[in-house]
Amino acid sequence: MADLFEPVRLGRLRLPNRLVMSPMTRSRADDHGILPPDAPLYYAQRATAGLIITEAAQPSLEGQGYPRTPGLHTDAQVAAWRLVTDAVHAAGGHIYVQLMHSGRIGHPSLNGLLPVAPSPIPAAGQIYTRDGRRDHPVPRELTTAEVEATIRDFADAARRAMDAGFDGVELHGGNGYLIHQFLSARTNHREDPYGQDRLRFAIEVTTATATAIGPERVGLRITPGNTLNDIAEHDTDQSYPALAAALAPLNLAYLHLAGVPAATPLAGKIRATWPGTLIAAPSTGGDLPADGGRSTAEHWLTQGADLVAFGRAFLANPDLVTRLRTRTPLNPPDPTTYYGGDHRGYTDYT
Repeated sequence: MADLFEPVRLGRLRLPNRLVMSPMTRSRADDHGILPPDAPLYYAQRATAGLIITEAAQPSLEGQGYPRTPGLHTDAQVAAWRLVTDAVHAAGGHIYVQLMHSGRIGHPSLNGLLPVAPSPIPAAGQIYTRDGRRDHPVPRELTTAEVEATIRDFADAARRAMDAGFDGVELHGGNGYLIHQFLSARTNHREDPYGQDRLRFAIEVTTATATAIGPERVGLRITPGNTLNDIAEHDTDQSYPALAAALAPLNLAYLHLAGVPAATPLAGKIRATWPGTLIAAPSTGGDLPADGGRSTAEHWLTQGADLVAFGRAFLANPDLVTRLRTRTPLNPPDPTTYYGGDHRGYTDYT
């Protein structure tokens, strides 16, 4: 069995271990999508992870869905991210940025723009805004030309990520955001090629990004069967192995499979179809396990995962790698500090 704490290759990188810090929204950027001054410290504190994947950054203003999330589409945003990557690299770490377009998840009060989507179908429920919770609006359907422009936005943001010093980018293809919206029959009722083939948008975004910066610097996160943000899927057993097979020739850095338990038929199909590096992100609902998730991670390694992503455990334990290796008890994270706020629950854990 692979050792969770042994070095492993990822594209051009040699990672010191198989632990990945999951992308986790922290909502501490300013109104211009620029990270706070203590973001470099926050990420550098966690640089012993084999790989850090940052909180999601929107590839365009239109792609922003929540207040105080960082962007990667202006020079000022690039400069702020450069401080982060420099700090992580100085600490000996490796770091990818996650790019996420929220699609229909958003509100005009955020930036004056009506959210866009594959089809004009609003999400059920409400969304958090600066003025409290508001109903999801009916999104504007992207024209075919706008879909193609959005694909270019991802590629452009990936180029900016290289300017900011990142080792690579992860495309967020799950959790009910734009790429996921194109994959789901609930949210994609289009009659053009992007509706006739619901995999097409995900494939073209990934291909364009890989062409822009090199496939060895690109990963894709998927969350099959995840119902977050009012998504429903009836064909996960067919569509996700088909997506993995379609992307396999690109020789991407990795596929990031989140929320699918190990040893399930779907996990097995995706592993059998995907020839490259597989990152597994186990479901982390409820309290953190007593061992911090080590046994679950090691089980995933026996089931074909190459790397395993940890989320909340990294928030409260910057030294998570050491704690897991030595079986030292973990600090419990404070949920009241997850989103927004100051250094408390951000850089003050020891």
